[in-house]
Amino acid sequence: MIECIIVGAGGFIGAICRYLIGMIPLKEKCVFPMKTFIINIIGSFIIGVIAALALKTNSLNPKIVLFLKVGICGGFTTFSSFALETNDLVRDGKMNIAVWYAVLSVAAGIIAVFAGQGIIRKG
Repeated sequence: MIECIIVGAGGFIGAICRYLIGMIPLKEKCVFPMKTFIINIIGSFIIGVIAALALKTNSLNPKIVLFLKVGICGGFTTFSSFALETNDLVRDGKMNIAVWYAVLSVAAGIIAVFAGQGIIRKG
């Protein structure tokens, strides 16, 4: 039961951070869903760092790892918004942007995880 509270507390923090970043105004109207893209790439990088730290140092408390990975990163990143925005782009006839958004989001997210882990492994 304590694990649920830990994940919920982290999720609260992650969701608030995502909301606040979403409130940052963009100077020009961008068709590409830049905020969600950036949020998901940052979250992917951070979860890569956390996962690598957890493997590198066995001294990290598993509850802290749960709080950070599942709670904060899970609450911060947003696959459902990514899916909806991709759908909206397709619906609005912006198929090229939708494809680029989907491909770049997945590729950049995976690269960000590798980058986060790479920084910890080399450090």
